[in-house]
Amino acid sequence: QVQLVESGGGLVQAGGSLRLSCAASGGTFSRYAMGWFRQAPGKEREFVAAVSFAGGRTYYTDSAKGRFTISKDNAKNMVYLQMNSLKPEDTAVYYCAADTRSPLTKPLNQLVADRWGQGTQVTVSS
Repeated sequence: QVQLVESGGGLVQAGGSLRLSCAASGGTFSRYAMGWFRQAPGKEREFVAAVSFAGGRTYYTDSAKGRFTISKDNAKNMVYLQMNSLKPEDTAVYYCAADTRSPLTKPLNQLVADRWGQGTQVTVSS
């Protein structure tokens, strides 16, 4: 089973940038679509972005479009989320997730995450 470990969170001022990283071990990483999710205090976990197994396709929630970029490096077993123009409402715990069971061609907006990392805190101050 794949194990996921996030890093790169922290405190940043509004308008700033952060790059989150997710290191994967075990499993067959190159065959998994990957996603980033987030959970703000008092709110449900929500989808942010997804990338296909080979890294060629991406999908974003409306709030992330134009500001966030997800990427996947199968040679390094890594997934990244570059976040620019951060807003206070982006404050949340960010989770890396893997879809290890869906067919490779499944649309990314139907990502079903079945493996999760422990999360990394992102705090954006106004």
